[in-house]
Amino acid sequence: METMKILLYLLIFPGFLFTAVCGMLASFIDRKLTARVQWRRGPPLLQPLYDFIKLLGKETIVPKSANKLTFFLAPIIGFAVVILVSTILGLTLINSETSFAGDLIVVIYLLTIPSLCIIIGGFSSGNPIASLGASREMRLILGYELPFVLSILVPVIKSGSIKLGEIVTSTYAISSISGIIALVVSIICMQAKLGLIPFDAPEAEQEIIAGSFIEYSGTPLAIFKLTKWMLLFVLPVFLITVFMPTKNVISFIIKYLILLVVVILIKNTNPRLRVDQIIKFSWIYLTVLSFIAVIYALKGL
Repeated sequence: METMKILLYLLIFPGFLFTAVCGMLASFIDRKLTARVQWRRGPPLLQPLYDFIKLLGKETIVPKSANKLTFFLAPIIGFAVVILVSTILGLTLINSETSFAGDLIVVIYLLTIPSLCIIIGGFSSGNPIASLGASREMRLILGYELPFVLSILVPVIKSGSIKLGEIVTSTYAISSISGIIALVVSIICMQAKLGLIPFDAPEAEQEIIAGSFIEYSGTPLAIFKLTKWMLLFVLPVFLITVFMPTKNVISFIIKYLILLVVVILIKNTNPRLRVDQIIKFSWIYLTVLSFIAVIYALKGL
């Protein structure tokens, strides 16, 4: 009976099915709002679903030079990790008592794996352009991961816990100076984690076509796409959980939509940065700001 309950959580709610639907809706909002910004009509509501089904029906072509096992495992592992993260976050928001010691650290670690899977998939394909995209993705991680972790330290310091359940039930809010700075840094880092403009150098269509995904087709590419859409839901939910915890469903939806719109507007109002510019921006500005936020949090500000 316990096994059936775990499978229900992972496969239906708040795991795979729920997160996939929310991710597709987030992708639709992204494309629709982007179209409106560009004075276009935009796609219909079910366009992400149509795209996913179409990719599932396409032939899967594997390059001769690819490491086949790694090539196929990369999208599957990234996909499974996002489902696990969404399940942990969902159960914590529903019932904070389901939280376990150090689950915040586990979630931060797991959120790094999808990017690592993109790197592994790119290198395993044997394509030089894919390897270039994977190399850029690797340098991107080195840039944003430190300020992202430091910004998450602020709610940890404020709540005095590394358990998501205790952070959710704490009285911490972003009304403090440290909280506002940390939230801004984490939103910018989230933009980089999602690989959206201005941090889309690893998948710059005009330069390296599709980057790490250039050799992917059919079902593996569909899984990568769905993982990206699900992250568009999971990452904002994570930031809401640690920075703006709420038990009210309406309040949660409003906060999520605000974060999603901010991400989309940043994407549509900024030019692409070069890799060296991304590293410089991350290490100098984001890291310094996150350190300032941590210092302010330690001083109770």
